[in-house]
Amino acid sequence: MASTDTTETLSKFAKSNGARFPMLSDRNGKAAKAFGAFNVLGFAKRWTFYVDDSGTIVKIDKEVSPRTAGEQLSKNLDLLGFPRKK
Repeated sequence: MASTDTTETLSKFAKSNGARFPMLSDRNGKAAKAFGAFNVLGFAKRWTFYVDDSGTIVKIDKEVSPRTAGEQLSKNLDLLGFPRKK
């Protein structure tokens, strides 16, 4: 996950939501701009990039809803054949 939020804000988000995945604090929007996911208001768009083991982007989900993001993520990972941790 990349966000223009501070590391402190992201840490609080992770703790309150039980998130166990890497998060990037992209305060200046450099990463978001590089991926075309920076909006005119200065925030990263809610897009999900699926990257395989070789570093290739295999899917970009541009229709991410905060309410269903977890379900969408799980479904797309399965459809793309990403292995699940046991």
